[in-house]
Amino acid sequence: MAEGAARTAEPRASFPLETVVPRGQRTKLWWEVAIVLGLSLGQSAVYSILTIVQRLAAPTPLKDQSAEVNQSQSPTPWLDFTYQALDIVFALMAVALVIYLLWRPQQTGFRRIGLDWSRPWRDLGSGALLFAVIGVPGLGFYALSRVFGITVSVGTWPDPSYWWTAGMLLLSAVRAALQEEVIMIGYLFARLKQLGWNSWWVIIASALVRGSYHLYQGIGPFFGNAVMGVVFGWCYRRWGRTAPLVVAHSLLDIVSFIGYPIAVALWPGVFGQTKS
Repeated sequence: MAEGAARTAEPRASFPLETVVPRGQRTKLWWEVAIVLGLSLGQSAVYSILTIVQRLAAPTPLKDQSAEVNQSQSPTPWLDFTYQALDIVFALMAVALVIYLLWRPQQTGFRRIGLDWSRPWRDLGSGALLFAVIGVPGLGFYALSRVFGITVSVGTWPDPSYWWTAGMLLLSAVRAALQEEVIMIGYLFARLKQLGWNSWWVIIASALVRGSYHLYQGIGPFFGNAVMGVVFGWCYRRWGRTAPLVVAHSLLDIVSFIGYPIAVALWPGVFGQTKS
C-alpha cells in the first residue's frame, strides 16, 4: 500500500525541470538571451514592428498590400537555388547555437528540449493531432482576417517553373519549424525558467514575441500566431518535448506553402495577391 501510494504521488514528466540560477549569474544569462534573440527571431520581431508601422501609415489599405515569403532571389536558376539553400542553412545556425548552449555534461541539448528519437511515433502522432487542432482553425483565421482587411496578401511561392521549387518549400517549412520551436520554446523556456520565471509568464512572453515577428503580415497574423504560441507553450509544459511542436509547425507551413496556389485559384478574392 505504501509503495503504491508513493508511486501515485510521484510527479509525472512534463515541463522540463530547470534549476533557478543564483542571482549573481543571472546578468550573464540575460545577456545570452538578448544576444540569441538579437541574432535570430528577436531581430525579426523588431523589423516586423517597423514594417507594420510603415504599412499602417501608408495610403494603401492593409488588405491591398502584399508580402512575399520564399520569393525568388535571382533570375538565374542556379543562383536562385543557391541563395535559397544558403538562407535555410544560415538560419539553422541559430538553432545549432542554442542547442550547443543548452548542452550539459550528462545531457545533450537535443535531449534537454525533447528533440530526439526516443519516442518517434508518439511525437508524430501528437504533432499531427496538434496540427489538426491549431492548423485548420489557423488557416481559417487567416482567410477571415483577409476578409476583414487586417492582413496583407502573403505570397509563398518562388518561381514555380523550377524543378526544385516544391522541395525548397518543404525545406523552408522545416527550417521555420525548427527555428521557432527550438528557439522560442525549447531555448527560451529553459533560460527563463532558470531566471526564475513562472511557467505561464514564460508561455505568454514567448507567444508575444512569436506574434511580433509575424506583424509584417498584418494585425491578424500577430494575434493568430500569439494564440498558437500559447497553445504550443502549454503543450510543451505538459509534454516536455519540442519534437511534436516541430512536426505540427512543419505540417502547418507545408500546407500553407504548397497549398497557396490552390487557395488562390479557388478563392482569388480572399487569397489573391495584389501589388502594394
